[in-house]
Amino acid sequence: MKVPFSKTVMITGATSGIGAATAKIFAKNGYQLILTGRRKDRLEEVKNKLVRKYGIDIVTLCFDIRDLNATKKAYKSLKADWKNIDILINNAGLAKGFSPIHEGNIDDWETMIDTNIKGLLYITRLVSPGMVSKTKGHIINICSTAGHEVYPNGNVYSATKFAVDALTSSMRLDLYKFGIRVSQISPGHVEETEFALVRFDGDEKRARIYDDFTPLTSKDVAETIFFIATRPKHVNIQDILLMGTQQAGNNHIDRSGRKDN
Repeated sequence: MKVPFSKTVMITGATSGIGAATAKIFAKNGYQLILTGRRKDRLEEVKNKLVRKYGIDIVTLCFDIRDLNATKKAYKSLKADWKNIDILINNAGLAKGFSPIHEGNIDDWETMIDTNIKGLLYITRLVSPGMVSKTKGHIINICSTAGHEVYPNGNVYSATKFAVDALTSSMRLDLYKFGIRVSQISPGHVEETEFALVRFDGDEKRARIYDDFTPLTSKDVAETIFFIATRPKHVNIQDILLMGTQQAGNNHIDRSGRKDN
């Protein structure tokens, strides 16, 4: 599918995982991209690969979405025509720590709250007025099954994703009258990401949580995001709950072995 005219998509957290996979599928289909992230080298690597392969236009913005002033500065650095954003994909997010509430690391809590909730709010506040002024646009928030069902030791991460779910619904009530679609996707376990490695502070052994079942891949999620974004204008997919076949819920996973085939 090639878009009949150039649309601009902003993807936060585009340096790896779901963000990078989403950038790839939109690039393949002719969209121009604004990719954001904290790691300049990774942003440039993603950009160069996609430009070389698909010949599309890409702008990268390197900043920490937890920092309001940095977020404002990055957005304001865009040229006027690049601020005409058609689709905002709020992908930046993470889990830090895996402890019961009475043993939780407060720094980890702050990081999750600042990234998953406040960062999403910061960039949405900057981008959404442009959509309102032209009475069109699409905001897609990346939530999680953790935003619908809690699990042991998931406390604050789940709370941030429940907040994303509530914000998505609230944004929709605020913006539908301006012709703006607001959607979200809530994936379960996803490999080909840095999620587990970040959660366990780089401990590769603890991060091997997918060895005994087959989860989703980042490509699976990216394809679903692209499906949401490319429905006819009168169709708004409000939420997709997406899990691998061996995952019936956050607390019910068939760990009898990988079933890749």
